Amino acid sequence: MKRVIIIFICIMGSCAYPQADRFGAARERMVNVQIVNRGITHSATLKAMRNVPRHLFVPKEYETDAYEDYPLPIGYGQTISQPYIVAYMTEVVNPTKKKRALEIGTGSGYQAAVLAEIVDTVYTIEIVPELARESAEKFRDLGYGNIVSKFGDGYKGWPEHAPFDIIVVTAAAEEIPQPLIDQLAENGRLVIPVGAPSAVQELILLTKRGGNIETKRLSFVRFVPFRRL
Repeated sequence: MKRVIIIFICIMGSCAYPQADRFGAARERMVNVQIVNRGITHSATLKAMRNVPRHLFVPKEYETDAYEDYPLPIGYGQTISQPYIVAYMTEVVNPTKKKRALEIGTGSGYQAAVLAEIVDTVYTIEIVPELARESAEKFRDLGYGNIVSKFGDGYKGWPEHAPFDIIVVTAAAEEIPQPLIDQLAENGRLVIPVGAPSAVQELILLTKRGGNIETKRLSFVRFVPFRRL
């Protein structure tokens, strides 16, 4: 359960954001036009996309662009992903309220917040120290008590808290890190963009069944490169 802070009342993974009301119509249009119309049907994902105020996760100068159909820069050579991609990656990992998720590449914190609206706990790792600090402050200010974040090398995962039912990687790796595969729970799902940073990458879904890994190729995407310390 999320804690109550000043103007936000957060109960069981769903927050009310009084300051976000002026963007409510834009957010609803984003979900209906960009997400539902493209085939996203997972009800918890759609609810989370309607709940999370994306404009609070972008730099102030891009606030009015927050609900448009494209990624936006967030500084330090990083971006916040296109809303549809966030919804798609959330849907394919099949989040439910009892699951635990690991995110590699916190960035703005938006994907973690969307997952936190659905699952029990989100562990998220960011390699850019400034973004790690800023996103941690944002989670605290917005009352996301079920997000645990840190600065570090996401290639190694977070073995202290493994295994994870869900792993979401938001940067393109040239190969899938073995530590992440090892930290995936039985019947867990891992989604990751794979490919060279200078080229179009392929979004891959891994599912662990009976200790074996099933691989499914989903779509072509463009993500910032996976960085190492």
